Amino acid sequence: MVKEVVITAERRTTSLQKTAIAATVLTGNDLISKGVLTVDQLQFVSPSLTVNNFGQGNDFDIRGIGKGEHNTQTSTGVVTYRDGVATFPGYFQEEPYFDIASVEVLRGPQGTFSGQNATGGAVIVNTQNPVIGGGYNGYLLGHYGNYNDTGLQGAVNLPINDTLAARVAFNTEYRDTFYHISGPWTGNPNLMWGSARFSLLWTPTNALKVLFKTDYDDLNNGGYFGDALTNKGTSNLFNFANNYRTFATDQFVRSILKVDYVNSSGITFRSVSGYQQGRTAWTGDIDGTDLATPNYMINEAVDETLVSQEFNVISPDKGPLTWVLGAYYQNNYYNFPYGKFDIGVPPGIVDEDLNGKNYTYTAAVFGQASYDLPAGFQLQVGARYSMWSTKNVVSWTVPEFGIDYPDSQSEKGANVTGKVTLNWNVDAHNFLYAFVASGAKPGGLNGALYFAGGVVPPPFRQEYVIDYEVGWKSSMFDNHLHTQLGAYYNDFQHFQVIIPIPNNPTQTTEQNNPNATKLYGLEASAQAAFGGFSLNAGVGLEHSELGKYYAQDPRLTPVSSVCDPQTGPATATCINLSGHPQTYAPDLTFNFGGQYTHKIAGGDLLTTSVNFSHISDQWGTLFDNRAAGDHLDARNILGASVAWTHGDITATLYGYNLLDDHYVAALLSPIRMAGAPRQYGISVLKTF
Repeated sequence: MVKEVVITAERRTTSLQKTAIAATVLTGNDLISKGVLTVDQLQFVSPSLTVNNFGQGNDFDIRGIGKGEHNTQTSTGVVTYRDGVATFPGYFQEEPYFDIASVEVLRGPQGTFSGQNATGGAVIVNTQNPVIGGGYNGYLLGHYGNYNDTGLQGAVNLPINDTLAARVAFNTEYRDTFYHISGPWTGNPNLMWGSARFSLLWTPTNALKVLFKTDYDDLNNGGYFGDALTNKGTSNLFNFANNYRTFATDQFVRSILKVDYVNSSGITFRSVSGYQQGRTAWTGDIDGTDLATPNYMINEAVDETLVSQEFNVISPDKGPLTWVLGAYYQNNYYNFPYGKFDIGVPPGIVDEDLNGKNYTYTAAVFGQASYDLPAGFQLQVGARYSMWSTKNVVSWTVPEFGIDYPDSQSEKGANVTGKVTLNWNVDAHNFLYAFVASGAKPGGLNGALYFAGGVVPPPFRQEYVIDYEVGWKSSMFDNHLHTQLGAYYNDFQHFQVIIPIPNNPTQTTEQNNPNATKLYGLEASAQAAFGGFSLNAGVGLEHSELGKYYAQDPRLTPVSSVCDPQTGPATATCINLSGHPQTYAPDLTFNFGGQYTHKIAGGDLLTTSVNFSHISDQWGTLFDNRAAGDHLDARNILGASVAWTHGDITATLYGYNLLDDHYVAALLSPIRMAGAPRQYGISVLKTF
């Protein structure tokens, strides 16, 4: 029988099969068995999802909507929550999964509860909580694999008294680099990770629960290596030359305080406070060669501090009318230290430096009400009003040319997002829904143009998406099979994209697509369990097309200096992008997993599992220029494991990407970055 799956996306715990959300939910055991250890591996277990891994700043897209440009001003369109707190919106994306209770991948705009930065969807990560009265228990999990991949993680529950318990968890990993790099580069390319979490749960009365958690991560990735796009089709993604130092690290701490108080009427008053502070740094060769020309490098460091506060008032679960009210505040502060953010093209000849501070702020109020109607129908109405602002106090310099342009611009805005849903509980086994939902992502600021007299282009506008969706969820064969089927149509407006400035194609700036992109598709998933056999599958079919939009490809020599986004005119380089697909929007995604557990003599268990995923080809820019490297080939990832369980010990032989599919995981012009190759090894789990 398939176990009931619950989600927390609407600030209360509800059954996934009875909630009008397209979602994939994974338990901690699911993550381990499927080899999902970081956020980029979620794309192999959930339909309609792609993660293009830039390391500290992944471009995460669901249904082709998310984050299309890699900079601090372009915020994410798929927000990640950790234990109820929205995490950093741009950097610090490689936080490992360990001691996890569940991960919820929500597809489609989540404008009511997740608010801004959730135009494509949201990911909710819930780590394990301490258990009061649960005794001393926990686990240790160690592994060793190829590339000298060595890791150890674990957790222990610490009962203190009848009202207080703690939990301590940790994760460590060392791995040799995947790459064979020639050339006069320097640095240590190997991965070294260390993470720890401390949790404290206090329940002095039945009405009050106080949960505190703090995480610390020191993630040394060695470097983010890329091969030159000009090598496409002529070289191995893992063998190339560099001539600049490599270094990449994330160091950050996050603390959350969650307080729930339930009054005598059953109304919950909740406060969720978050404080996050981190440092990210990356140096590397960004032309992917060891040639004297071109010789491009990046030396980038950013300090970020994020403070957030959310308040909820939540009605009891029972009764014909249920509701949630909330308020949210977030202050995000970026600091670019002097001399630590430099792009050399080449270094010592033209160094483009940034230093100063950027401040972003958002505040919102939101609510949702659900009312039960006759014959199993239910009406839900949710809305959120958000205000946002961003301010630069920075300086843009090119010391070799004596350029120093101060930049103190600012921008602000507001939006209304929400969701109106009609649910129908046909019977105990069938649930139908239809809704209209919307989401928004804030706009941002452009930097000064070095070689245009310090002119600062106007800010780019906020994105907005309207999602029309219908779905059917069912349970069959006495709950041995659960299915979900849905269809959606998205009207995606003001896509934020970096292109050459009209009438000045040698300079680039971030703009908005002047006409809407249409994205529509079908999604289906299933989970089944019959005796010792279980399976899960998901598929996403999608079509996308841009509205009328003219832009110049910056890699082509312009035929004319005129290229208006609305009118063109069309030339060999002023390209009419109408009908082009949205970036990072594959037409087909598919994943399948099967597992069989066999009982053997003495009560031992032998569990065999296989997982396969396919992500069809996609485009990394709007220009669809194969010769320039815009095309990302399909990804086919096969994983398998065999686990033997004897009492409280489980030994597992595992393999990920067993087909050794070499694919481009991300484009960071002018380089291409590879996805992880074949990995295999053995792990041992001890529970106590």
